[in-house]
Amino acid sequence: MPLKTSSPASSRRDAAVTVTLVVLCQGFNMLSLGGIALFLPLIREDLDMSFAQAGMLSAAATFTYALGQIPAGYLADRFGPKRLFFIGILGSTLLSLNFGMIQSYPAALANQIVSGAFRALIFAPGLTLVASWFPADRKATAMGVYVIGGVSGNILLSLVGPFLASSYGWRPAFISFALLGVCAAFVYLAFGREKPAAGPRHPVGALDAFQLFRHPIMWVCAGIQFIRFGVTTSFNFWLPSLLMADRGLSLQATGLITAMGAALTASSNPLGGYVSDRLRNPPLVIGASLAVLACTSALLVVVDSIPLLVLVVAVNSIFLQFYFGPLFYVPVEVLGPRVAGISAGFCNMFANLGALVFAYALGVVKDSAGAFTWGFVATGAVCVVGVALAAVLARMRTRALARVHSDG
Repeated sequence: MPLKTSSPASSRRDAAVTVTLVVLCQGFNMLSLGGIALFLPLIREDLDMSFAQAGMLSAAATFTYALGQIPAGYLADRFGPKRLFFIGILGSTLLSLNFGMIQSYPAALANQIVSGAFRALIFAPGLTLVASWFPADRKATAMGVYVIGGVSGNILLSLVGPFLASSYGWRPAFISFALLGVCAAFVYLAFGREKPAAGPRHPVGALDAFQLFRHPIMWVCAGIQFIRFGVTTSFNFWLPSLLMADRGLSLQATGLITAMGAALTASSNPLGGYVSDRLRNPPLVIGASLAVLACTSALLVVVDSIPLLVLVVAVNSIFLQFYFGPLFYVPVEVLGPRVAGISAGFCNMFANLGALVFAYALGVVKDSAGAFTWGFVATGAVCVVGVALAAVLARMRTRALARVHSDG
């Protein structure tokens, strides 16, 4: 009996609806997740936390999030990504709702530990689902599109969050954002679709996940991912505190600068993927982006003029995730789409271990030195290491693709 196939028009409609809903869910989820960073000065005062304890909130969620990446990728490849993404979004937003009602630091820490486990079910399944609806020569672009939702949520948060917090307090704003996320999750469940398999399915096994550790190119990608998201987290989580605590800006001014940065990051995500797809050279995009970030990370704490600082924030924001799509695409390009979910989970596990280390370390530096200066200077130095790893990745990718083509 022949397989039932959908019409091209129906397929395009399903693709547009599903990708849009995934992006929207990411955006609404980020309203709550990003609210912790934006409202952190208010949350610290309310819960009587030190900067190191505030960094631990991010580190705790990131730790469980990182541990769940490979299992989430494996489950997405084996059972399909749609249901996993829904469970992740729903669980994460419900825990954000709970966070808005918490009255103590230990309860907030426990909330973030569990939240990280649910967030692990969002990334690899969502990335796999979005990429599946794009053609093979636009996969890096697809992976850049996936991140638009989270960054767009940051833009909205940065614009309306300070007003809501100053008028009603951070808790009502946080709870409102979480409720929007819960509603978005059920809309996605009702209308989102998985792309039908083009041929016979070859289910992955647990051994496929362990075999990724045998590929040297995966370790190089993991090293760059460790740096990538460590730098991203350092910037996103601590920028509001840097602007308010070290530069004396108001919450409203901080929100506007953060919104500007988020808007630039949102537009640069798909652009970076597009440039990589056009050049057919992901390592070049990766290395160039890290070179720029090495400079801007140090300049964040060096420049004195506020206009110059805003310019540095703008340039940093453009390249912060410019190489997101190219970096996640390289393992799929070399190892094939069958293990796309597992490879995304593998890479994102190391990315979030980097975020855990960087977020906590910058909080400790702030408490010890009284400023973020040495933390961001060290972040710039680590980006230089990332440039070197990008050069290694370029050579390894060329050899790996040559073997794939000769075998094919």
